[in-house]
Amino acid sequence: MVRDAQATKQRLLEAATKEFAERGIAGARVDRIAAIAGSNKAQIYTYFGSKDALFDAVFDEMVIATVEEVPITAEDLAGYAAKLFDYALAHPEQFRIVLWDQLERQGKGIRSAEVQQASARKSLAIERAQQQGILANHLPAELLHQAVAILTTQAAFQLDAEAGVEQRAMLRESVISMVRLLT
Repeated sequence: MVRDAQATKQRLLEAATKEFAERGIAGARVDRIAAIAGSNKAQIYTYFGSKDALFDAVFDEMVIATVEEVPITAEDLAGYAAKLFDYALAHPEQFRIVLWDQLERQGKGIRSAEVQQASARKSLAIERAQQQGILANHLPAELLHQAVAILTTQAAFQLDAEAGVEQRAMLRESVISMVRLLT
């Protein structure tokens, strides 16, 4: 029974991710999410409490997945930026969800405890690398972390679906070069 509940909850999160990325929070419909997940609206409210709380769960899961899939390597920040760029290209729905969060909730998701903890850990890793002389310290660690994140994700999302391999590679190399200039 627990396994089925977890599987249902995961299907709801996956369906909600697609729905929120495509339609935003206001445009998303819980009945559509439930139907895509092969569930019902009551289960959304049972597991998450509200559509807004479901969006929070999607946002937090997105942050956790990114941190796990692309762990920071402060000693090679340019390499980290390249991996983050690749991850952003592979997961365009995440950028759309961040945009919807900014547009509809004034960035509530970005200010969540989960996101703040992940950001603090990354900034601390950068600060340690700066203290060890691996990275330049002309920028505060937190600002350097934010600059790398913004640069990589914005660059990735400037490409459209028709962008060729050469265009992607050129932009990826540009990101690496810019991060090296910062560090």
